[in-house]
Amino acid sequence: MCDLSTLTDEEKKQHHEKLLRCAENFGGKNFFLQLLEAIRESKPHPLITGNSEFTMEYGTIKWNKIIFNDKLQQLLKARINESEQGNLLPEKGAKKYKKILNVVRTLKPIVFHVRPAIRENGPGFFFQPFDMIDENTTRLNPVFDALFFCSVASVKKALEYTPKGAEKGTSE
Repeated sequence: MCDLSTLTDEEKKQHHEKLLRCAENFGGKNFFLQLLEAIRESKPHPLITGNSEFTMEYGTIKWNKIIFNDKLQQLLKARINESEQGNLLPEKGAKKYKKILNVVRTLKPIVFHVRPAIRENGPGFFFQPFDMIDENTTRLNPVFDALFFCSVASVKKALEYTPKGAEKGTSE
């Protein structure tokens, strides 16, 4: 998700629409981007905080299970392979297959709830970390990837993406 140039036009449009909905439900693009910047600045990584919560001026992200650093590190390595092979899971016979499968099984049930600090800004949204395509194919949920891993610049690019045929200023 982080590199829009590798996606098809349809995937770009889907990611754009999904992220835009999330941003609107959090109070708008600016608040959403400020949330991302706060996450990037946070040390250690917010996913491994012991209280399963990330709070900043404009809102809160809560999740229902502690994530340990070893799982985060394995996920980060698997994430690199996903962009190359279109699947978070390596081939079944691969050396890392069981480790990555264990990460997916551990993190799959987690639900992240994102809420703006001011209720009037929007209802917030929720998501899970993975999209299960079929029994052998798992991908990172683009919202999870955008919130916790992609650069703020690439998420901003996805939010500002204009689908083909919907260029601004054209009328039919």
